[in-house]
Amino acid sequence: MTADLSQPRALRRLKRRAQFLRAARGNRAGRSAFGLQVIAAPEDDAGIGFTVTKKVGNSPERNRMKRRLRAAAAACARDFVPGHDYVLLARREALGQPFERMVADLSSLIARVHDTKSGDNRNTPGRGQRKPRP
Repeated sequence: MTADLSQPRALRRLKRRAQFLRAARGNRAGRSAFGLQVIAAPEDDAGIGFTVTKKVGNSPERNRMKRRLRAAAAACARDFVPGHDYVLLARREALGQPFERMVADLSSLIARVHDTKSGDNRNTPGRGQRKPRP
């Protein structure tokens, strides 16, 4: 029996603070509208969480950013790798950026954080895992 590829993969929502803190210790990459953090998770399906701080705008703007990020994540549902937790960190530019570009950026960031064939193994933002905390 083959998997039905027409149905998008279901994403588990990250809700607890510990899940967000754990994802912050993993790989990270960014674009102008948002940042992406990812770490391997013990669950079988992919988990997704969204962070929009008060620094980026008032509540209607933050809510609009969250809606746009959720829609972009739903559009890229097939790109998320099972067994990983992802956190999207909104930036102010998420309000004015075209939606198609947000989807394209998210898709490329997902591929980037999972790219192990990169010849550059430095621990810089967006490349590799962060140093463990003592």
